[in-house]
Amino acid sequence: MKKFSKLLVGILCVIFSVSTVHIEVNSASVKKQKPYDLNAHAAIVIDAKTHRVLFDKNGRNILPMASTTKILTSLVAIKYGDLDQKIKISPNAASIRGSKVGYKKDEEISLRELIYGLMFKSGNDAAIAIAEGIAGSIEGFCDLMNEYAKEIGILDSHFESPHGLDSQNHYSTAYDLAMLTSKTKQIDFFNELSKTKEYTDTGFSRSYQNINKILYMVPQATGTKTGYTGQAGKCLVSSFNMGNNNEIVVVVLNCTPRWKSSEWLYNYAKDNYEYQKLFSSNDLIINESLENGIKIEGILKDDVIVPVTKGMEVKSVITLNENIKHSKDDDEINEFENLGTLKIFENEEQIYICPIINKNYKSE
Repeated sequence: MKKFSKLLVGILCVIFSVSTVHIEVNSASVKKQKPYDLNAHAAIVIDAKTHRVLFDKNGRNILPMASTTKILTSLVAIKYGDLDQKIKISPNAASIRGSKVGYKKDEEISLRELIYGLMFKSGNDAAIAIAEGIAGSIEGFCDLMNEYAKEIGILDSHFESPHGLDSQNHYSTAYDLAMLTSKTKQIDFFNELSKTKEYTDTGFSRSYQNINKILYMVPQATGTKTGYTGQAGKCLVSSFNMGNNNEIVVVVLNCTPRWKSSEWLYNYAKDNYEYQKLFSSNDLIINESLENGIKIEGILKDDVIVPVTKGMEVKSVITLNENIKHSKDDDEINEFENLGTLKIFENEEQIYICPIINKNYKSE
């Protein structure tokens, strides 16, 4: 790590005026494993933090996604609801078809418990109760779902229900579902819930057993949600611990052997990629003077840890913001929060990008 950083600073001293720096990290040549013929209409694997795509089969194809919808239902419930609020089960919720927890009409269940019922038992009754309790109607809740999806960059999906039963205008992509699930990794309550196999609480009306078999099959599994309808087929969104707080998200849509295929994709990622720490947070990766003599210092907010194909080289490129180069004095420079960007490439593929923070930034 220290050799890598020193090399970067040394090269910056020599060729800083061109504003980009190239560094290559080499490892022994390893042939990438060829995937087997995956029996899924769509499948994708992404790194949960960098969002690098590690495997892709029709990942952008628009498809029905069944109860994997409930990932978004949970996130909207957590964002807009009070986990301790009590919600009365309506006749509409109690009589919904498909998979159910079995809540009875007029039961009062906390939002927290309903989310467990939603995710552990894939309860359509829980989905309806959540929607009605938070937004007052299914339609109002779906508006919240679609708004929230757009806010977090889920752009090729449309949600017409909180449960995911077949509907013409209810669809997503494997990529969108993977990106949605990567968002859940930032939410402690959901993150803990999705990897739990069973849960009992003195304030709950029932105990809950998670029906997601991947949690029992693969010790490294950390979630997340099953799905099945006649049109969507068997679906699974899952996540796996890759060590050192790194996780991947695996999505298979309309995949009959969803458990086996998801496990295979996890092993595929593990066998073909390795996580490399290229920089640490607060590393001084820019420590130079511009042509007019103004000194600039740039650091990173977070560690740069990226999944790299085994045997491949990575290249780091630093690019200064154009307006930085024309600053007249230190005060003008230090009005800029970001000095530029750091990009990581594998061959010609950009696999990571982050801002370079001005160490001497002075906020107003």
